[in-house]
Amino acid sequence: MSSHGESISPARSELGADVTTHSSSTNIIHGITRAADGTDNSQSTGASRHHYNLSIFSKLPPQLEQQTPSPIQIDRDGEQDPPYLDVLIAGGLGGTVADFLMHSVDTVKTRLQGQPAAHPPKYYNMFHAYGTILREEGIARGLYSGVAPAMSGSLPGTTLYFGTYEYTKRTLTAAGCPDTLAHLAGGSLGDFVASFIYVPSEVLKTRMQLQGRYNNPSFVSGYNYKSTWHALQMIIKHDGAGALYQGYRATLLRDVPFSALQFAFYEKFKAEAKKWEGRADGQMSLPVETACGAIAGGLAGFLTTPLDVMKTLLQTQVKRPSSSIASSSTVSNLSGTAAQKYYVGIWDGLKWNLRHHGVISGLFRGVGPRVSWTALQSAIMFVIYEQMLQLQANMRQFGHWPYGHFGSS
Repeated sequence: MSSHGESISPARSELGADVTTHSSSTNIIHGITRAADGTDNSQSTGASRHHYNLSIFSKLPPQLEQQTPSPIQIDRDGEQDPPYLDVLIAGGLGGTVADFLMHSVDTVKTRLQGQPAAHPPKYYNMFHAYGTILREEGIARGLYSGVAPAMSGSLPGTTLYFGTYEYTKRTLTAAGCPDTLAHLAGGSLGDFVASFIYVPSEVLKTRMQLQGRYNNPSFVSGYNYKSTWHALQMIIKHDGAGALYQGYRATLLRDVPFSALQFAFYEKFKAEAKKWEGRADGQMSLPVETACGAIAGGLAGFLTTPLDVMKTLLQTQVKRPSSSIASSSTVSNLSGTAAQKYYVGIWDGLKWNLRHHGVISGLFRGVGPRVSWTALQSAIMFVIYEQMLQLQANMRQFGHWPYGHFGSS
C-alpha cells in the first residue's frame, strides 16, 4: 500500500492545476523539482520551466513518465497497491454512476422476467419492451422507476463491496493463495458483506420497476405504491420488516457467484491485456480497459441469468394467500388471464420454470437485457474505477488538494 511520500506517475489524470518541472530535473519528490546535482530548484524562474496542463484521459509528459514508476498494480510483481481510501472512493463512484446510467436497461430486464404469464405476452423482447415502456410510461416514471432506492443502496453497497474485495484479495495473495482463488473469494465475500445494505434497496427497486408509476394502467404488477417511502411503509405494515429481505437467499445465490466470476474474469483479462499491449506505463488503453470490463460482466451475467430470474420472481410475487382462501400453489393474477405460480423456494422455481417454460423462455428469460446490462454496467464501473485510481494517484504525486498543496515541502 503506497504512502503519501512515494513517487507515483499514472498514465492518465485530471489535475486542476499546472504541473511545473525543470528541464534538467531527474527526480520529483513531493512536488519539488530537484536538479541532477541535488540542488533545490523549486523556486527558480525563467524560460527553462515548463507547464503541463493534465486532463483525465491525457498521458503524462514523457519527462514525468520516465522519471516516476506506476503505483497501481494488482499482481505479485512487487508494485504498490493503491491506498484503501482511494479504492473506496473509486469503487463507490464507479458502481453508483454505472448503476444510474444502466437503470433503464435493468427496468426492462425486470419487466421481461416479472411479467404475468399470458399469450401473447405484454413484452416480446428487450427492444420491444424498451420501446413500449418508453411510449406508454415515459422515462422518469417508466424506464427510471425505482431509481431512488437503487441509488440509496448503490453508493454505500459498492463502496463496502470494493473495500472488502481489495482487503480480502490482498490478504489472501500475501498468504500465498493463488491469484484466481483470491479474486473469486474476494468477489464473493465483498458481495456477501454488501448484501446487508443493498438487498432491502433491491427489493424496493425491483417492485417499483415492475409497478411503474402510481395507478399504472399499462402494466399489472400486483403493487400500487405512490412513492418509495410509501412502498417502504406498506411493506413493513402488511408484510413486516423481514419482507425487505424477501428473496435474500436467491439474491445471494445470484450475486455471490456473479461477483466472484466478474472480478476473476476482469482480473485475468486485465493481466493478459497489459502483457498484450506492453505499454511503458504498465496500464491499459481506454478501449482495452472498456472491453475487459464489458466481457467480464457479460460472461458473468449470462452464466447467472437463471438465478437472476428466480431472484426477480421471488422478490416481486404477491404474498401467498392463507390456506382458508386458497390451498393451491397458484394464485390468479389481477387480470384473470392466467394462474400465477407462487414459488416456495429457489429450487422449486427453477424446476417449475424449466418444466413449464423450457430453458430459454423459463430459465433464461430476459437474458438479452441481462447480458447487456451487466456488460455495459461492468465496463462503465471498471473504467471509472481505474480512472479514479489514476486520478487520485496523480493528486497524491503532485500534492493536489485534498492530498496537500503542490510545491510544499
